[in-house]
Amino acid sequence: MNQEEIFNNLLVMLFNEILDVEQKALITGSFKEISINDMHIIDAIGVKEPKNMGTVAKAMAVTMGTLTTAINNLVKKGYVTRVRSAEDKRVVLISLTDKGRLAYEKHADFHRRMVQTVMDGFQGEELDVLAAALEKLRTYFREFS
Repeated sequence: MNQEEIFNNLLVMLFNEILDVEQKALITGSFKEISINDMHIIDAIGVKEPKNMGTVAKAMAVTMGTLTTAINNLVKKGYVTRVRSAEDKRVVLISLTDKGRLAYEKHADFHRRMVQTVMDGFQGEELDVLAAALEKLRTYFREFS
């Protein structure tokens, strides 16, 4: 295999393995009814003040229609509430319910543990090199999308 094929295989496998590990770790018990995509929407909404739909759609790089469909499902399942802004009735604000906050915390804890596990496998300068390489990948994917 040449270097390009090696990198391609590594990126594809890493992406798929992260999704698989995340799926197995998060979509269990009380959260079997939602998908990883739902969990990422919950994460984008966050636990602070309510956010408008446009802000969340932009953060996730999805259309308003796509987000609306997902939010409708999360409202039905009891993870999200949706209200119209008192200041501007055209604006829809979304926030997490208690159930949504529990899902958010489980997702945040998963990421904390994942990052710590990865970091434990490297030392000093290796962490700096890994961080720089990951930042370059992130920049590439942002420009690509």
